[in-house]
Amino acid sequence: MVYFVSDVVDQLDLSAIHAVYEKEKRGQPPYDPCLMTKLLVFGYCSGVFSSRRIQKRLRKTSRSSAGGGNEPDFRTISDFRKIHIEALENLFEQVLAMALECGAIKLGRVSLDGTKLKANASKHKAMSYGRMKEKQQQLKEEVKQLLAAAEAATKRKTASTAASAATSCRRNCGGARLGCQDQGSQESPGATSADKAAAEGKSAAEAKPEDKDQYNFTDPESRIMKGADGMVQGYNAQAAVEPELLLIVGQSVTEAANDKQQLVPMVELIEQQSGSVRSGFGRQRILFGGEPGAPGIGRATGRRIEGSSRPASKAWRTSIAGQAWTLAERRDEGDRMKRKLQTKVGKAVYAARKCVVEPVFGQIKQARGFRQFLLRGKRK
Repeated sequence: MVYFVSDVVDQLDLSAIHAVYEKEKRGQPPYDPCLMTKLLVFGYCSGVFSSRRIQKRLRKTSRSSAGGGNEPDFRTISDFRKIHIEALENLFEQVLAMALECGAIKLGRVSLDGTKLKANASKHKAMSYGRMKEKQQQLKEEVKQLLAAAEAATKRKTASTAASAATSCRRNCGGARLGCQDQGSQESPGATSADKAAAEGKSAAEAKPEDKDQYNFTDPESRIMKGADGMVQGYNAQAAVEPELLLIVGQSVTEAANDKQQLVPMVELIEQQSGSVRSGFGRQRILFGGEPGAPGIGRATGRRIEGSSRPASKAWRTSIAGQAWTLAERRDEGDRMKRKLQTKVGKAVYAARKCVVEPVFGQIKQARGFRQFLLRGKRK
């Protein structure tokens, strides 16, 4: 593995990283950017993501080819990752281009799905907007009581009450700080509601946070989501996987808990990151496949509600090409997708999804143990 990673990184374009050190005038020269990149990539391939653990592993095997006899400090490894985060992200696209050039993958049908990854924050450090308003009112009442107690203690001018007044003042200042923190925390639900209103075509003036909107004090961009192990504070990681070598050809991280709005952005990301998807199709053309050569989309339409209409004819399910579509059915994308997935071909294609994208998530989360982000914020 270490020799394979070394050969791949040697073929990558690291000019953006080298440019940062070209005008370095300090006495101590930096570590070779190529070496640092190899350390990060090899660590990730081995399931070691923490900079401290990378340093510890490197110290035990300092004479191996991974470090080339060098032992960078964990702070150096962490700073290198933070400084060059955009350049390192570009390496993902270069690796895909390399795989396409050598013929390792041929993009045809790809599978898209999302998985929940925990953020570097606890769900117990989150507070709803409704709870914030209650807490703010409670703090105001406590401040009034503490100020009254301090004023009464000052009038009595006794040593014991003076000490009590000092304690009250300290509590008062602490309550004021909590009040400021609580007030500032309302900005995030407000920003979230503004984005939601913009998506619904409403004005920013109409945007008001709902009482159930959550804000996390540790990682404000993360959201409480429903995962396989219950409710988690985290992000929704999206991946598009090709079926040949199970390589990820498109990836992103979003704070949206639902995958419904991620289809079109992911199709655009596949084109951007792998350069292998035809462009020029509008949203409706992508979803319906109405243009010749447009990518055919098959997506889950949700669980069938009991009592809903279901085709009784087997011939209707096996062949829909010759069916006469009504205007209402043409406009109802969900109905068309249900009809598409009820055919033999549609069922076979959609059943293959779990054999393509799910094993990749299993490799990431189970084999490599990456279930939680180490950094905070969506950008990092």
